[in-house]
Amino acid sequence: MASLSTEQTDLLQQNPVDAAEEIAGANDWDYERHNDQELTVFLAGQYTDMQLRLFWRDDFKTLQFACLFDMKVPEARRPDIYKAIGLVNERMWLGHFEYWADENALLFRHASLAGDPMLSSISQDHIVTMVETALSETERFYPVFQFVLWGGQSPEQAIESAMLECAGTA
Repeated sequence: MASLSTEQTDLLQQNPVDAAEEIAGANDWDYERHNDQELTVFLAGQYTDMQLRLFWRDDFKTLQFACLFDMKVPEARRPDIYKAIGLVNERMWLGHFEYWADENALLFRHASLAGDPMLSSISQDHIVTMVETALSETERFYPVFQFVLWGGQSPEQAIESAMLECAGTA
């Protein structure tokens, strides 16, 4: 995964969504600013297109990331997807995967507190780390969901297949 560009590392005294918008611009990503608290960034991933949605809750001093990927879940496969999500989440250190039935969307989600409520700030480097985490975890586990939905594998088989570690060189 390539490193993201950033122009500053100071603590941000601004809305963190403003800083995320600057990061999106510095990386030439398409984005849509919905309001002061919400930004959607559109990215092409290794396996699929993704939407990275950022939400700032000033009252909780929390920045939430949701990385949605282009994968619809047929109703008949939902029980297996829920089981796969549970098995994948057991392997997570930060964030988690979930399924939003209303949007028929699989996603990775993570939130970060601003730290000291008196500062209400998040560094730009912290935002970059959260973006990189969301993107890398989505890329890492996307094949599990693909194997369950379209490969006909059980959630257990899908995890085993997707998590194979390759050794040596070709």
